[in-house]
Amino acid sequence: MAGDFLTKDDELEIVAAIQAAEKETSGEIRVHIEASCDKEPFDRAREVFAQLGMDATKLKNGVLIYVAVNDRRFVICGDQGIDAVVPADFWDTTKEAMQAFFRNGDFKSGLLTGITLAGEKLRSFFPCEEDDTNELSNEISRG
Repeated sequence: MAGDFLTKDDELEIVAAIQAAEKETSGEIRVHIEASCDKEPFDRAREVFAQLGMDATKLKNGVLIYVAVNDRRFVICGDQGIDAVVPADFWDTTKEAMQAFFRNGDFKSGLLTGITLAGEKLRSFFPCEEDDTNELSNEISRG
């Protein structure tokens, strides 16, 4: 299932959505997809977060959307900077919005929804600075 989770066109749309969201913020958004995880998904997501260098952003405002396709599990996690300013239920409500699409097999729309919602929050708390640089790749990573 992991191989056919997204088409190449879907992936291009997702990368474009990340680029569009990041144009408005100093925050960083990544999507990581793997077949399955051998631990709690949140623990694995935090591990991937560190492996991708997302914990090294200047303002601690990275957001990772982690998906274990075959396990049908996903996690959204933010670094300390963004976690400190979003409402307490933000990640849960974002996850619920994404799940509505995932339940119907529309993984692309679910991911686009998560990217859009995270991007809006990042923009409101971490607007793009004049000297902002893209600190992390926008490509989908795989495990």
